Amino acid sequence: MPQLPRPPHARISDETHRVTTFELFFDLVFVFAFTQVTGFMVHEHSFLGVLQGMVILVLLWWSWAPFSWLANQAHVDEGLMRFGLSAVMVAAFIAALAIPEAFDDLDGGLHGPLVLALAYSAVRVLHLVLYVYASGNDRPLRRQIAKLTFTAVLGAALVVTGAVLGGTAQTWFWLAGMVLDTGITFLISWHGNWRIHSAAHWTERYALVVILALGESIVSIGVGASELPVSVPVLAGAAAGICLSIGLWWLYFDVTAVAAEHRFAALRGSARSSAAVVAYTYLHLPLVAGIVLTALGVEDVLAHVDEGKGLSSLGVFALFGGPALYLLGTAAFWRRMGGGWKKWRLGTAALLLALIAVGLPLTSLAALLLVTALVAGLVAVEALLYREVRRRVRGSQAV
Repeated sequence: MPQLPRPPHARISDETHRVTTFELFFDLVFVFAFTQVTGFMVHEHSFLGVLQGMVILVLLWWSWAPFSWLANQAHVDEGLMRFGLSAVMVAAFIAALAIPEAFDDLDGGLHGPLVLALAYSAVRVLHLVLYVYASGNDRPLRRQIAKLTFTAVLGAALVVTGAVLGGTAQTWFWLAGMVLDTGITFLISWHGNWRIHSAAHWTERYALVVILALGESIVSIGVGASELPVSVPVLAGAAAGICLSIGLWWLYFDVTAVAAEHRFAALRGSARSSAAVVAYTYLHLPLVAGIVLTALGVEDVLAHVDEGKGLSSLGVFALFGGPALYLLGTAAFWRRMGGGWKKWRLGTAALLLALIAVGLPLTSLAALLLVTALVAGLVAVEALLYREVRRRVRGSQAV
């Protein structure tokens, strides 16, 4: 009896590998998912809802980040890899659709929390299977994947169990699942046998996910503003929100991301994979979380901008805490990539957090204008103080 032909091996990447259009297409699912997280927190409008929203965000991040490693290991736009990632897109989209019912199942239809949990579990299983296939004959890498399997199964089991139990237990089971999954994965990956074949592909991949999160924040601002009658306060709030997003973009992309890419490209072997784990897979999560929280804060401003009233404590926390988390994330990222601490960013973050505690008697629009002015001021100060560094970094990029 004739044997069936074996499927061809995945094509392993090299230093010339760049992000493909299929990967950009893959990421569009997560744009929708990030929007769903913001919508979930807006609907819940409570500190518990923010905690649950952040748990969902980590769950989504842990559905996206492992595929940045896989796409750097092998060409995911070819052969079986393309079909595998297409299946992942379907599962991730199903998970995103279930986010509004993540912790409160609606009457009728399927059980929302369980749908999300099972879709997430499917994403993790597909990642492991595809990674084994993409590892080829690299035995050390296969052993590393075997270690990852344990923590992935543990995290998914806790998420599914929480969905079945429901209620308060679900929040704690999901939180425990994400903490254990991400924590144990960090311990086994920091100095693990992972491979980063292309520095350019890697840094571009994470720059794009920051762009996607910023895009989601702009969409959220637009959706919030479009539901209100056009007025001067609404237009001013929307304009300030866009300017705030521009400031956040500037603080990452103008110099920091470019300089970090140069440093990352110079690393080799375990030094490169260790930097990939800490600086990108883990320290980019606070950037995305900060953007999502900022979007929540801006939406809260727009919801009350015509009333001339102050923000709720939740709105103040999101509006001031979101940019603070983003600034702390960019500072830690640059520090891990071998630079010094960005003291102006740390100082601005500390000021934003202090303003939460002070509770200034400001209207919602005034609070947004203040945050936007602080971020714009930080951009101006860094551009002035580090103009020579900026010229060298961006000059080398042009070359």
